[in-house]
Amino acid sequence: MIASILLSEAENSQPAVELKNYRRNLRKKLDPMSLDDSAFRNNFRISKQLFIDILRKITPIISPKHNRGLTAKQKLAASLKFLAQGSYQRGVGNDFTVPIGQSTFSEIFEETLCALENTLKHVITLEMTEEEQADARRFFYEKSGIPGAVLAIDGTHIRITAPHENPVMYYNRKGFYSMNALLICDHRNIIRYVNARFSGSNHDAFIFDSSPAIEYFENKWRNGERVFRLLGDSAYPTKPWLVKPFANALPGSQEAEFNTKHAQARVVIEKTIGMLKAKFRCLNGERQLRYSPTKVVRMVNVCCALHNICILNRIPEV
Repeated sequence: MIASILLSEAENSQPAVELKNYRRNLRKKLDPMSLDDSAFRNNFRISKQLFIDILRKITPIISPKHNRGLTAKQKLAASLKFLAQGSYQRGVGNDFTVPIGQSTFSEIFEETLCALENTLKHVITLEMTEEEQADARRFFYEKSGIPGAVLAIDGTHIRITAPHENPVMYYNRKGFYSMNALLICDHRNIIRYVNARFSGSNHDAFIFDSSPAIEYFENKWRNGERVFRLLGDSAYPTKPWLVKPFANALPGSQEAEFNTKHAQARVVIEKTIGMLKAKFRCLNGERQLRYSPTKVVRMVNVCCALHNICILNRIPEV
């Protein structure tokens, strides 16, 4: 087991040039693959084999430009560590820490995020096989009695620091700055759609109306697909393919009973969001993300893709 590397003492006692050499030599001695399987998943959320598979795909994109640069493996490890734990170093009780400076991390994080987003984006799709649709319809019908439902929708706020430009646009009704991420999931908690481009002050209905996903569902309905329906709460627009709870349902009424069953089925999206934020703690609001909105959007996209990969490959929840 590799012990956590805390750099504060070294930073206080060594000149800048010596510190860089110290970090460089330390990195050479650390290899994430030497961790046991459990510790590896705890640090990076994925298995060693998935790490190797992803590394193979992105290495041509993020390989060092000179011999003294960080390796692709180090860049991927540091980036995954941040997404998983909200920090790439100085983690208390963690098993692995990549010893690099903040400015260096910022540079390699942007590069690695772009590579991950482009490489993994294919695992987030609204397209479902006939078997997946049938399984989803059975799941949602058993939970709610609603025929044809295959997906559920909701939004979640990702806490950020106030941006330099138009900060008021990011201040949400809950009293903090955020991006409002729209998510659609299926019965297996797989994220089928994500749109995190909108600032926190935007309403869920507006975000959905402005998203390509709405056209996708409209086309399905126009083409006669009446068993591809979406479950959403009262915040979303009224559509023939979007099933919402009844407003102002009287206690004990059929409408109230329907709302209860609707909520029991729609809880799958709430669970999915909870799983995502528990797995990737950079998103859960413990720390404000000190990055531009554009980079935060990219982080959300990558975390959602990794979340799906973990489910598809049966990686245990941490």
